[in-house]
Parts: sequence; C-alpha cells; structure tokens
Amino acid sequence: MTIKLVVGLGNPGKDCQSHRHNVGFWFCETLAHLYTGNFKKEAKFFGEVAQINISGHNIRLLKPTSFMNCSGQSIQGIANFYQINTNEILVVHDELDINPGIAKIKSNGGHGGHNGLRDTIKALGTKAFHRLRVGIGHPGDKSQVASFVLHAPSKNELEKIQTALSDSLQVIEDIIKGNFDKAMKTLHTKE
Repeated sequence: MTIKLVVGLGNPGKDCQSHRHNVGFWFCETLAHLYTGNFKKEAKFFGEVAQINISGHNIRLLKPTSFMNCSGQSIQGIANFYQINTNEILVVHDELDINPGIAKIKSNGGHGGHNGLRDTIKALGTKAFHRLRVGIGHPGDKSQVASFVLHAPSKNELEKIQTALSDSLQVIEDIIKGNFDKAMKTLHTKE
C-alpha cells in the first residue's frame, strides 16, 4: 500500500496564507517545490492540484480551495476521479494537541474537533485515511481556539513549526512507500 494523494488542509486566499490553520498548505507547497510540481486550479476538484514523483511513485498534491470546513468535497472529488482508495490518502493538518516543533503520523481516528477532518470523514464516509499532524500548540482556553488558528504564529512558534515540517519531509519517502512504522519511529523520537 502506497500513498497516492497528499492533501494539505488550509484556507484559500492571501489573507489566510500565514495562519496556523494553513500548515497543511505549507507542507504541500514545500513538497511541490522540492519535487518540481506546479499547482494548477482544478475547478472540478474545488482545489489546486500538483503532480510530483517521489521514489518512482506518482503523487497528486491537493490544496482544497473550498475553505477548511468544506474540505471533504474536494478530497472526495479527486479520490473518486482517480480511483484512489482512502488508505492511499495522507491528510496534512494543524494539530492543537501537539506542541509546535512536533509532527506525528496517525492512521484512522476521529476528528478531534478539527473541522477540516470532520468534513473529510463525512465526505469519505470513513476514518481510514492517514494523517500527518503538525503541532501548533493550544491557546490554553477553548474559547480562544477559533481566533488562535486563524492568526499567524509568533516568530519562535513559526521556527518550531518549520522544523516539524522539515522533519516530516525527511520521512516523506517512507510515508509514500507505506513504511509508516519506520517513518513514525524517526518522527516520533524527535519530541
């Protein structure tokens, strides 16, 4: 089993680019840059799509442009069109329950209150996809979460998040090949 689709969750538009909620977009943009892929708007998939090749595997990168809370429609559309199974999908998203500087891989599981994941699970009809959870930390109070994710991280937090993203890029080949245990061992010992 290999990964055929990497989805970065985020919100479209220049105003949202630097927000914590957009770390999924940042990851996909970096992947596209590293593996010479170019994003193109694909109206039928409600998103921007790039194609790259990692270790001989053709991978599609998707940044839904339907806003975070409606990401599922975009993911379902491209998965159906290219006949990609849910266990061949990696969703990259921001994670409040993990500190900045740490990224973790997870397969299956609930949405943990993340609206992008909630909509993806609903659209795909299953939780059986893989996630790369990029830590952004928690504001400390539940009532501040919405504002927190829709603002840019501090310089210090941003440096830590970028470290987590680059650590994740170090294991992307293992993830793509389905060597999740190996990727987890490398990534999860960085705490």
